[in-house]
Amino acid sequence: MASLLATMAVMNPSLKDWGLKPRLSLWAYRPHLTKIATSAIIYHAVCHVTYLKKGGAVVSPSLSDTAYEVIKQEIITCTLEPGQQIAQHQLAARHQLGLTPIREALQRLVLEGFVQAIPRFGYIVSPITFSDVHEVFELRSILEAAAARLAALRATDQQLAEFSAAANFTYVYKDPESYSGFLSLNADFHHSLGILAGNQRLADQISKVLDELTRVFHLGLDIRNSTDEMRDEHLMLAQALRDRDPDRAGQIAQAQIARSQQRILEALTDCLIGGAVATGGLQRTVQVEPTRLS
Repeated sequence: MASLLATMAVMNPSLKDWGLKPRLSLWAYRPHLTKIATSAIIYHAVCHVTYLKKGGAVVSPSLSDTAYEVIKQEIITCTLEPGQQIAQHQLAARHQLGLTPIREALQRLVLEGFVQAIPRFGYIVSPITFSDVHEVFELRSILEAAAARLAALRATDQQLAEFSAAANFTYVYKDPESYSGFLSLNADFHHSLGILAGNQRLADQISKVLDELTRVFHLGLDIRNSTDEMRDEHLMLAQALRDRDPDRAGQIAQAQIARSQQRILEALTDCLIGGAVATGGLQRTVQVEPTRLS
């Protein structure tokens, strides 16, 4: 862990410039902090962030930052369903925030593609399309294969040992409550791959792609029991990195992502009913583009 913290300081000089350091028990803000999936670090659904500044002063996130984190979390876990109109007053009341930070957060989420602004209507959660799934998985394959190859060459032995230890996790099939915990650990694991590659921007892009996919990951986990398969994939990747085999590491990453995409497409296709995906008693809008299904 110490080596990953050292990597974080090197790859993100803004922390050093600001004289800030993370409080590990609340280590949840990806743009400035590196996370790895271990039992010592817990991802919080509501990302309350605290920094300890030199001299002991505490710097807290703005209300806009807090609104951004909680709304984004509701979107990626489908608490706010794809295609659903966003009721700003309800959000403000539920999270005890004013309308101004809610609106500022929604504007940020529009820029990131999680929300769409509709003139004279307000905001809706961006629908899930088959085209989106194809494009995001294609980008993910490019990013993570590159990260795996670089990590095999650049990471220290200690970093790779920690990565390998963090690879042994899974979920409980047909237990939706376990899915969110698994996906949080999975996001941390793949984000740390970019860190081991020695490229903070690459790590951040991997995290962004995984955030976009979290909504459909829930469906993919439910399509069939892949608990052992997914854990073995992570362990195989970790072993290829420890063997310092960049080509094998890149191939494993690409094959894992291809299998994940297939699970997602199976889930969306099987659940598609009259233009909507039904899961967990919810009707989730999916825009179908038949020409992209092949």
